[in-house]
Amino acid sequence: MAEKIYLSSPHMSDEGFEMDYIKEAFATNWIAPLGPNVNEFEKEFAVKVGAKYAAAVNTGTAAIHLALRAVGVSEGDIVFCPSLTFSATVNPIIYEKAIPVFIDSDEDTWNMCPIALEAAFLKYPQVKAVIVVHLYGLSADMDKIMAICNHHGVTVIEDAAESLGTLYKGRQTGTFGEYGVFSFNGNKIITTSGGGMLVSDNQERIEKVRFWSTQSRDSARHYQHSELGFNYRMSNISAGIGRGQLKVLDQRIAKKKYIFQFYKQELEKLPGIQFMPINHWNEPNYWLSCITLDGSIKPLEIIEALEGENIESRPLWKPMHQQPFFEWCDFIGGIVSEKLFNSGLCLPSDTKMTDSDQKRICQIIKGL
Repeated sequence: MAEKIYLSSPHMSDEGFEMDYIKEAFATNWIAPLGPNVNEFEKEFAVKVGAKYAAAVNTGTAAIHLALRAVGVSEGDIVFCPSLTFSATVNPIIYEKAIPVFIDSDEDTWNMCPIALEAAFLKYPQVKAVIVVHLYGLSADMDKIMAICNHHGVTVIEDAAESLGTLYKGRQTGTFGEYGVFSFNGNKIITTSGGGMLVSDNQERIEKVRFWSTQSRDSARHYQHSELGFNYRMSNISAGIGRGQLKVLDQRIAKKKYIFQFYKQELEKLPGIQFMPINHWNEPNYWLSCITLDGSIKPLEIIEALEGENIESRPLWKPMHQQPFFEWCDFIGGIVSEKLFNSGLCLPSDTKMTDSDQKRICQIIKGL
């Protein structure tokens, strides 16, 4: 069996930037949560994306949860979010006993459809917050979405877990809404092994998020807690990895783009294959190279053929309104998200792949 090709696996820097920060943490005994790496990672990350403030936490899910609390989402509140996403976008809404309402995608972006969003506001004018997701490194149409949300006076949270480094009209995703959420899970474009970041220009709210994420410990000599807290803070070791990874983010984006262009050159002339939409206003990070199929070959056939050769791929996200746990939630829109799930496929997009690896993948697909 040939060596396994992963969908998207961790890729440490060749220069060893991450180990430099980790060694420094060991040498100074800053092993436990918090420490200089956490503080510096927050500052460096905020500068990188163009936000004023950042709070480093242990997962992107935690960042979404804390953003919802910062907005004031509570029991019975309605929160709009796209149906085509990973469940981590939606689960924190349930943590706060709020009610998700799912919005369909649009074919031009694969992200939240502005027309469906406007329809949702007509049905639920009392909505508390809107979570916008930038799937697979593709930006949602933020001008239209922000105009709608601003008109209705509703706070926007951007789930940019998959889109670190993606630009919408020259501006980083995750910085349009009141809050931006990023993930450093092992499969993301950069990783801290596990971790997340919440960014905002609202200093008071970010400071509150840091407070909540460290068990809401009051400023007192003894352990005193006046609010519910969470054990959500990023560790100093993880932050050290993140600082090193941030140095190679641009390299990773360049390689992801190369992977996408390689696939497109090799496969776009095959009947029935369409590549994910790249709009003129969008500069993606190309986190995963995705296709849809409308011919005789089905996504599962490709997945199984690649799997037989020790190569990892996967379907697009299954829409949340089709998930058993969320079947009670309302859905606004048509069939776009369902259509994308049924026809879509994420190709191997690991930044450690060689040209030879990609040629092998393409030959398997061409042979079906």
